[in-house]
Amino acid sequence: MRKKTLLNLLLILLIAVFFIPQLGVGYFFKIMANRAFASSPEIIQANSREKIADYNWRLKDESWDIFSFQRSEGKWIFINFWASWKLPSEAEMNGIAEFYEKYGSQIDFYIITNEERPPVEEFMERHEYDFPVTYLIIGDPRPIEEGEAKVPSSYLISPEGEIVVHTEGIAKWNSDAFFKDIDTLLATTSGE
Repeated sequence: MRKKTLLNLLLILLIAVFFIPQLGVGYFFKIMANRAFASSPEIIQANSREKIADYNWRLKDESWDIFSFQRSEGKWIFINFWASWKLPSEAEMNGIAEFYEKYGSQIDFYIITNEERPPVEEFMERHEYDFPVTYLIIGDPRPIEEGEAKVPSSYLISPEGEIVVHTEGIAKWNSDAFFKDIDTLLATTSGE
């Protein structure tokens, strides 16, 4: 009887932690659960890769200045569509931050949101992220038609414009397996 009562109390506590926001820990556990169940992004086989339409895309930088995506033509590019208020995006950002820290000098990073600046700046400051944030210009044509894609969704694009990785939902961008794949991909284009 005692064991059954203890298990019931633990179950009630677990439910309370996840579903009673006033306790304040449910969100933290949801973030941890998302990270725990995320998998490493998979490299698309060379014969199955699609190319982006073009590089004709206007975006806004952190200062809200408009720039052209064409500046990244011929380079490795990482694109992540995210939102500061979406739990999966928040869960994924630590991995993206590590990915940026390790490869930011070799890959152009576009962490793209369609939000206004204040909530994004507050999010970045609260988490102490230093990767660049890019803002979408709503209505402008894009080289990647994300359509109804989930946020987060991400792409790794080769210097030839091929989509080498495409994920919808959270991915583990800081896994050793993925870093090994990235090292191999970068090594194949380093001599060019």
